[in-house]
Amino acid sequence: MTIEQTVEIPDNHRITLDIPPEFPPGRAILTFASVLAPDAVTAAEAEARDIELINRNAERLNQEALDVLSFQTLEI
Repeated sequence: MTIEQTVEIPDNHRITLDIPPEFPPGRAILTFASVLAPDAVTAAEAEARDIELINRNAERLNQEALDVLSFQTLEI
């Protein structure tokens, strides 16, 4: 079964999904595709923006990962 619906993505980038009861429980695949406006960014611009965002947050994310790992102990 396939359901397709065009939605507006709000500024907070949060969307709530209500699945119809006719849809069987279990695993499903969600696919997101952008409907680009004529003045929208190109794929290369979006990729460059994503890389810059990752690089800007890399140090903080690495520190968070190290903090989590510091609470774990290995029992051999």
